[in-house]
Amino acid sequence: MNKRMGMALVSLMGLLLGVYLTLYHYGFIGTIACGISSCEKVQSSRWSMLLGFPVALWGAGFYASMLALSIASLQEQFADSRRLALVLLVLSAWGALFTGWLNYLEAFRLEAWCEWCLGSASMVLVLLVLSILNWRDGSGSLAESDDAIADPSYK
Repeated sequence: MNKRMGMALVSLMGLLLGVYLTLYHYGFIGTIACGISSCEKVQSSRWSMLLGFPVALWGAGFYASMLALSIASLQEQFADSRRLALVLLVLSAWGALFTGWLNYLEAFRLEAWCEWCLGSASMVLVLLVLSILNWRDGSGSLAESDDAIADPSYK
């Protein structure tokens, strides 16, 4: 399994988690499975909403975007795309920053931890590491990558 396959797999797991937490937020799931009993406090706090939508829904959107880009990057025509590697890196870095902010809120504002949120944070960290490795291992410049995208037979 290569790095981009790993990113697709982790993104799929994150998407399922985001959907689960979104379903809980909207009341489709009665109680949230949580071994440390702080999940409901975190999920029902004022910090659980952003711009009128649950943070879990934003997370599901993030993971869906990472999944789509990871799957696209597995296509032969994009296998060496530095531009796509850069987009994956920037998106995962943004996700890591946002997750860091959410973990700060859990620790210092709510003084409660949600194990599902910590699981998501772990997945975002894995995505960031894989994105960095994917970017680092890439070959060619962005200009060469542009030529490859425009003409898949470009060598």
